[in-house]
Amino acid sequence: MGKGGALSEGVLKKIVLSYTYVAIWIFLSFTVIVYNKYILDRKLYNWPYPISLTMIHMAFCSSLAYLLVRVFRVVDPVTMSWDLYLKSVVPIGLLYSLSLWLSNSAYIYLSVSFIQMLKALMPVAVYTIGVLFKKEGFKSETMANMISISIGVGIAAYGEAKFDSWGVILQLGAVAFEATRLVMIQILLTSKGITLNPITSLYYVAPCCLVFLFIPWVFVEYPVLRENSSFHFDYVIFGTNSFCAFALNLAVFLLVGKTSALTMNVAGVVKDWLLIAFSWSVIRDTVTPVNLFGYALAFLGVAYYNHSKLQALKAKEAQKKAQQPDEEAGRLLEEREGENNGAKKNESQN
Repeated sequence: MGKGGALSEGVLKKIVLSYTYVAIWIFLSFTVIVYNKYILDRKLYNWPYPISLTMIHMAFCSSLAYLLVRVFRVVDPVTMSWDLYLKSVVPIGLLYSLSLWLSNSAYIYLSVSFIQMLKALMPVAVYTIGVLFKKEGFKSETMANMISISIGVGIAAYGEAKFDSWGVILQLGAVAFEATRLVMIQILLTSKGITLNPITSLYYVAPCCLVFLFIPWVFVEYPVLRENSSFHFDYVIFGTNSFCAFALNLAVFLLVGKTSALTMNVAGVVKDWLLIAFSWSVIRDTVTPVNLFGYALAFLGVAYYNHSKLQALKAKEAQKKAQQPDEEAGRLLEEREGENNGAKKNESQN
């Protein structure tokens, strides 16, 4: 009874911790999205400089990541040559900087709710780019699912009350660059046995993102900021915003490390619905019935895709477990044959 009780307490503790990590991640992700919208929207804080905001985030994250890796040694750095850094990390940094720039720019033109609906296209983009780079096998069933997600997002876009074509182009571009980045991580890093957690990822990627963003910033935003002499840097607003962005990366580290990437995907769906509800009820963005119908259709497609991924993962794990006894039996057979051969040699020598 005591053992059963202890086991139940242990399981309960794990469940409570898992839900706590999920809640923290949802809260921080929610906060960063709404905070970025608040800063960039012309009707709110009115600071429409997405490159500058992204550069502030990258500078802050680079500094804290350096302290955590090199000073406090919370995580160990990855052994990496300059050649590997330039060929593998720098291209990922370029894609990440473009993804962040475009996604932050979209907040100026689109509502939070509609942006979340457009983000439902991420599995479609990742799968399509994965097939193009031969990291995913083409399956007609999966492609049909991707088409259903796309149709759902298309219906949601058709029903959008404040549709802005430039904002949609920016957000779709952000999705395309982010999907390419995720596939490139598999090709350039994972295939070489290099795994980066969110802290080491920021440590290596954030500085080169800062360099890449500096180039368009000089030509696009710096001249406008220089003319706008009335602007004074608000350390509280930008400091807390940057801290939330960094804390979100730590939350990802905790959530994936203590649960799984699939848990984060499921939590992401919950977060999207909460953001849509918040956008409608608090920010007063217009959410139409056609919007909701289209997103619900896309949501079902994404849920089915995640379910299929989980089933494939379980099948792979089951196959590995089935192979283990065969491998052990093979080793035992080899050991016995070796012992028998040794015994026969000893007999012939005697």
